[in-house]
Amino acid sequence: MKILVTGGAGFIGSNFCHYCFSNEPSSQIEKIVVVDKLGYSGSIENIAGLMGKKNFEFIQADIGDQKRMEQILFEEKIEAIVHFAAESHVDRSIDDPGLFVQSNVVGTYKLLESAFVYFSSLSPEKKERFRFIHISTDEVYGSIPMDGAPTKEGGLYAPSSPYSASKAASDHFVAAYYKTYGLPALITHSSNNYGPRQHPEKMIPHMICNALEEKQLPVYGQGLNVRDWIYVEDHCEGVWKLLLKGRPGEVYHIGKGSGISNIELVKKICALLDTFFPRSSGKSYAELIRFVADRPGHDLRYALDVSKMKKEIGWQAQVDLDRGLQKTLFWYVENRDWVQSVMNKGYTLKRQGLRGTKLI
Repeated sequence: MKILVTGGAGFIGSNFCHYCFSNEPSSQIEKIVVVDKLGYSGSIENIAGLMGKKNFEFIQADIGDQKRMEQILFEEKIEAIVHFAAESHVDRSIDDPGLFVQSNVVGTYKLLESAFVYFSSLSPEKKERFRFIHISTDEVYGSIPMDGAPTKEGGLYAPSSPYSASKAASDHFVAAYYKTYGLPALITHSSNNYGPRQHPEKMIPHMICNALEEKQLPVYGQGLNVRDWIYVEDHCEGVWKLLLKGRPGEVYHIGKGSGISNIELVKKICALLDTFFPRSSGKSYAELIRFVADRPGHDLRYALDVSKMKKEIGWQAQVDLDRGLQKTLFWYVENRDWVQSVMNKGYTLKRQGLRGTKLI
C-alpha cells in the first residue's frame, strides 16, 4: 500500500507514521508520503526519525495547492489518502476564524478535487482498492447533556466554535464527494487525543510543561467540562484498521468511550507529577491550579458511542487514561528540547475576551 498522509508532521499525523513503521502495518506498506506545509503546529522534528527510511518521503506542500497535490498523487501512484491536515485549536479559531475556513474547508475541498482527478484516472481494480479517510472530531456534534447518551454515528451536527464549524463543513464536502462522485471516502470522528509530540498549547502537555516550570495551571470556568481522552497510538491503530476494513461512505467513531472532567484530569496530572517529579517545596502541584474566565461557547460535554468500531472493525482502545498520562508525562520530561523549540514560536490571542492572553 502506498499512503499519502496529509499533516503528517503534526501531532496525530506524525504519530500515525511512527505507528505504521513500528507495528503491524510495516509489512504491508510499500511507501508513506507525508505532505505538510509546516505551519506553527507541524514540525520536521516530529518525523526526523523516519527521514532516512527508503519507503518514507516528506514533501513540504499545502493541500490547498491543487496542481501540486495532483502531481504528487500521480507521481507517487498513491493508493490511499489519510487526511489529518487541519487547524485544530479552538482558541485559535476564535482568534482567527478565516484561517480555519481556508485551511479546513477550502483546503479539504481542494484536496478532494485533486483526489477525484487522480481517482478518475485509475483502473477499475485500483479504484476498488483506493481509500480517502477524513479525520474529524467529536466537536462537530456540539455539547450533549451530562446525563445524555453518547452520540452515535449519524448524530445531529451542532458545532459551537469556528473550529468545529469548519470541521463540520469539511465533513459534508467529503460525504458529498462520496455520494455525488463516487470517491471512496469515509469519515472518522475522534475524541480528544493526547500523547507524544502534541503541541504544548494543548491541555495535557500545557499542564505538564507549566507544572514543571512552577507556573500556574489555568483551568477554564470551574473545570466541569467533560471530555473523552484517547491515547494517540490507539487512535492511529483505529485509523489503520479502517484502511483495511472500513466501508466507503460510512462514519466511524474513534474514542476510549469514557469521560472525565477537566479539573479531575488536571488533578490526575498533578498527582503523577507529585509521585515522579516532586516539587522541592514539598507542596503538591495541585496548588498551582487556577480557575480562569471561561472560553466563549465552551461546550459542556462530548461523548462518542464507539461500539461500531468494535463490532464492525474489531478495534477498541487499549491504553487506559492513567497509563497513557504516565507515558505522556515521561515523554515530555525526556524531550524538553523539542518542547522549547515549539514554544519559541509563540502565539498571542486577540479576540472574544482572549485578547492579550498568551497561549504559550
